[in-house]
Amino acid sequence: MLHWLPGPINGLFSLGWLAANTLLCTTPLFLLAFFKWVIPHKRWRAFCDHILNGIAQTWVAINNAGLALTKRIRWNVTGLENLQRRGWYMVLANHQSWTDIVVLQKVFHRRIPFLKFFIKKELIYVPVLGLAWWAMDFPFMKRTPKSVLKKKPHLKGRDLQETIKACEKFKAIPISVMNFAEGTRATLAKIKAQKSPYRHLLRPKAAGTAIVLAALGQKLNSILDVTIVYPEGTPSFWAFISGKMQEIRVHVESIPVRADLVGDYFNDPQFRIRFQRWLNKVWEEKDRRIQEILEEYGAVLDAPPNDAMDLSAA
Repeated sequence: MLHWLPGPINGLFSLGWLAANTLLCTTPLFLLAFFKWVIPHKRWRAFCDHILNGIAQTWVAINNAGLALTKRIRWNVTGLENLQRRGWYMVLANHQSWTDIVVLQKVFHRRIPFLKFFIKKELIYVPVLGLAWWAMDFPFMKRTPKSVLKKKPHLKGRDLQETIKACEKFKAIPISVMNFAEGTRATLAKIKAQKSPYRHLLRPKAAGTAIVLAALGQKLNSILDVTIVYPEGTPSFWAFISGKMQEIRVHVESIPVRADLVGDYFNDPQFRIRFQRWLNKVWEEKDRRIQEILEEYGAVLDAPPNDAMDLSAA
């Protein structure tokens, strides 16, 4: 265990571990993605997708090993029962820090399929990672500015069609689609500026969630409502990899995909109102849960709940 290393050294070692692991795993990933691209055979590409997901899972496993080696974090996680590694899920989580993605990968590793999420199209140019996201069929999204739509109204609806098309790819093999419904990282300043009705959350954006449910509703096993709480305060990514976090709490609530949650969000006003009300209720419960966890934090450190799962070796 190297968690005794001083913070800056711990952080630099962790960055080096992450960089080396990324280069190690992306080399075979890029090679296989090339052969998948040049051989347009359906079964061959499906086979490649399975191998590519396996490489991605290996990348997460090595990252998790680095966390266990260098960090002494108490992972207090509830609600992971009855998940399937070969199922279809939509992961709906609150968003506070870039650390959230690492946390979700840690918590769900080998419990559900590899997490994929929507990415801004501009991020395809990020060195190494952008190409890796493309090779893994992560959906790249381009939002047409309103000023452009006014000048070119025929482009209206194009972004929606691209989103639906991206989701169609997810029907072939088991997948977990991750969605930060708030759209951006929640901070106290943003919550106040938005006049959010929640103490710890921004208002959720319903459109993206509704689109995924419309495209994959019949395939999805369930919606996983994930609440991430950093009792010591939201960490920067550097603070996290430097070993300054002592505890992370995660609660997972499985929500069935009911028929009334699947509909035409953009052309059915009644459905849109019902769906927004449903998502707001989910967010109200999430906000209440966060507040309870923060209030109980002192007691939790001394006496962990019986149903908490130990993920230190996961």
